[in-house]
Amino acid sequence: MMKCLYTSSRSAAVLLNEKGHYLLPAPVQLTLNGQNLGEEKRSVVSLYGLWPDTEYVLRAEQNGEIAEIHFRTLRESHTLNVRRFGAKGDGETEDTAALQAAILCCPEGGRVLIPKGNYVTGPLFLKSHITIEWKKDATLSLLTDRNRFPILPGVTFPTDEGADYLLGSWEGNPLDCFAAALTGIGVEDVHLIGEGIIDGRAQAGDWWIEPKKKRAAYRPRLFYLRDCRRVTVQGLTFRNSPSWNIHPTFSEDLSFYNIQVEAPSNSPNTDGFDPESCRHLKLMGARFSVGDDCIAIKAGKIYMGQKYRVPCQDIEIAWCAMLDGHGGVTIGSEMAGGVRDVLVHHCFMRGSDRGLRVKTRRGRGKYAVVDNIRFEDVTMERIMAPLVVNCMYFCDPDGHTPYVQSREKQPVNDTTPTVGRIAFERVEASDCQSCAAYILGLPERPVESVAIRHCRFTFPPDALALTPAMAEGVEPLRRRGVVALFTNQLTLQNVQLDGIEGERLQTTYVSHFVDQE
Repeated sequence: MMKCLYTSSRSAAVLLNEKGHYLLPAPVQLTLNGQNLGEEKRSVVSLYGLWPDTEYVLRAEQNGEIAEIHFRTLRESHTLNVRRFGAKGDGETEDTAALQAAILCCPEGGRVLIPKGNYVTGPLFLKSHITIEWKKDATLSLLTDRNRFPILPGVTFPTDEGADYLLGSWEGNPLDCFAAALTGIGVEDVHLIGEGIIDGRAQAGDWWIEPKKKRAAYRPRLFYLRDCRRVTVQGLTFRNSPSWNIHPTFSEDLSFYNIQVEAPSNSPNTDGFDPESCRHLKLMGARFSVGDDCIAIKAGKIYMGQKYRVPCQDIEIAWCAMLDGHGGVTIGSEMAGGVRDVLVHHCFMRGSDRGLRVKTRRGRGKYAVVDNIRFEDVTMERIMAPLVVNCMYFCDPDGHTPYVQSREKQPVNDTTPTVGRIAFERVEASDCQSCAAYILGLPERPVESVAIRHCRFTFPPDALALTPAMAEGVEPLRRRGVVALFTNQLTLQNVQLDGIEGERLQTTYVSHFVDQE
């Protein structure tokens, strides 16, 4: 069944078949208002070059069957072409001032148009109630000299006894960081659309050299939102970010359709998509190939979690492709405010270390509650460990200490995190290496429940012995089934494990388990 997911004044995003993954089960032929658009293979497709306030009929034909949907584009007040503001787009002239002027001058309901060209720019700041459209082959190329970047202060304390003002963020803490290529602070009703590219050019600067070292401020992102509402990004390619690519924080009602995120496999901390303390978020039809987690859902470290208590919640990720990275979809590890009500479905993963992953540790705190996380209809190829829940993740300076890593019960207090209900259904993983699933809870607070239903995991004879979870004392495993430690309830229903060695289920301190083959 086709469904229109989104319309702007000049574009639309359409779900062609909800039963596909990133790609459709079979290609379809598309026609828009009688014009042949050719063949489409993706489940979620974007349409561009539309006219404002206009009715459209999209027709899809597949194997002799025809489906149609009707949609209407939004109204538009004016279009401001950045070339008229002096932008050159020649790949040499710096266009920061011209681009920023066009954004600031755009009236409510208007569009900033970025034509074909290579626009060298510093960080740009967004404005409410506008659309920015990149035409095909329009690229924003970020400056590489950090001295040309404004700094977003981490915390500014109030002078009137009000709330702290948070701007900069670095790995879950309010710290000074350089502004992103595209930065939104407190904006709403923004549409960023088109077939263009935001290129961080990190490889041409020093961003990936001593990446954890603070030099004036921490590394910038490509796209950063703080306290924003109703922001949509469609079709854009994010490439070679200095650090995380897309990082919305303390924001709500966000939508992302058909974006691409790219970075070399050895680039440091180039996570693809990291929503932090956000709610009501959709990510559909995206494609990732990065140097760290493709998607990491976060909610701050202990300071942010204890003080602000803002979870990441009501998130849907669907019809996406994760082709390289440390993890396909990850919860944590900076999640001290909690993560709940997450649905990941109809996604494809290939070549990452771990597929579906939850990671936390002692010290994240009592508000660090992970609950109601569902992974459904996911296909994987060549994933080392498809399913991992790790409550002893050895991040941060004290990550390898006995406090974090001890297998003995520790006191339950305000620093103890909680992992609640997690469900994996209809996961198909081929060419696995280490094990099908590895679950490591805390002795003092075991994982509440893990359900694995209607899944199949296949191991080749030449699988490698690899460590499934990043915690002390976890031995390399090869062709193993489901390994669970410190878990209250473990349910396996119709789980096929092809090519494993040894027992299909290995449990240690698991209170209740059911294995229904």
